[in-house]
Amino acid sequence: MSAGLPRLASVDALRGITVAAMLLVNDPGDWSHVYWPLDHAAWNGATPTDFIFPMFLFIMGVSIALAIVPRLEQGRPAAALRNAALWRALRIIALGVAINALAAWLMPGRDMRWPGVLQRIGVCFAVAACLAIYSRRRTWWIVIAALLLGYTLILHAGGTLAKWDNIADRVDTWVFGHCVWDFNHASLQGHDPEGLLSTLGALATSLLGLNAGVWLRERRWRALAVLGVSTLVAGWVWSHWLPFNKNLWTPSFVLWTAGWSVLVLLALYWLIEICRVPPIGRRFGVNAIAAYAGSEVMQVLLPATGLDVLLYRPLSRLLTPLAGPYAASLAFALLFVVVWWVIVYVMDRRHWYIRI
Repeated sequence: MSAGLPRLASVDALRGITVAAMLLVNDPGDWSHVYWPLDHAAWNGATPTDFIFPMFLFIMGVSIALAIVPRLEQGRPAAALRNAALWRALRIIALGVAINALAAWLMPGRDMRWPGVLQRIGVCFAVAACLAIYSRRRTWWIVIAALLLGYTLILHAGGTLAKWDNIADRVDTWVFGHCVWDFNHASLQGHDPEGLLSTLGALATSLLGLNAGVWLRERRWRALAVLGVSTLVAGWVWSHWLPFNKNLWTPSFVLWTAGWSVLVLLALYWLIEICRVPPIGRRFGVNAIAAYAGSEVMQVLLPATGLDVLLYRPLSRLLTPLAGPYAASLAFALLFVVVWWVIVYVMDRRHWYIRI
């Protein structure tokens, strides 16, 4: 294997762009007025917003290939790398649980939610890192295939894919009860887009990123291009039998979003590393988890204190007569991203990097 590459600004940029997109779609001024590309598909299908979280998990897999795998090749003890990865995963999971607990405490009527975005990131990071440390590449591909085929069989065995009645929702209801993202108190059914079974698909996304990261280290551009196009085609074909569904993280959704992630990674590498285009988004990328977690805390504190209404009302009064309520809602989200860009800009200038 070729020597490890230095830290790639293109990878930081892609991670940062993804985090900025997360903030943009998670913080509109008014959830009743959101342009369709900035909202998730109601159930089946995939809007641009549905690509954001898969791309983050994909780039996390790439980062494992660029950070952990070279250290293993340099002779670092596997046990030490494993322990560091598992402790980091536990910190990420604990942070996600703590944010959910804060929301349950401060926001009336909000139940404690055990699953979450950070919890899924932590689980996928732990499993992908351990596979990178203790197994060969061939095993990674076998695990990806097993996850995709096995999860397909599980979903079909569960019968319907409808919300509330699919097997993933039934498992989450049985395990977590009402402590999920959405709970139907009339039918006593729960649903969580970051639930247990759907994490199987998310793990496959992370492992595809791990393989792509190794090929990026080896400068196998043609292999990456083939991977991107082939997964796109496979995902599109698979969707005729098992539709794209971000909530269930279906195997077709895994392949479709991974294909685009590979091609975007290649494009950014060419633009930033070869053409020397400035790495827009890098500042978000080097403090990714800190920016996302901090924004999540702000999403709890603003409505809990009523500041969200106070901040949005004058903006809405100004922009709604001029451009409509959708533009006003988007403007608030853009301002939210700008505030966090200023924060990560200052952190980067002062070399403050929070490693969770």
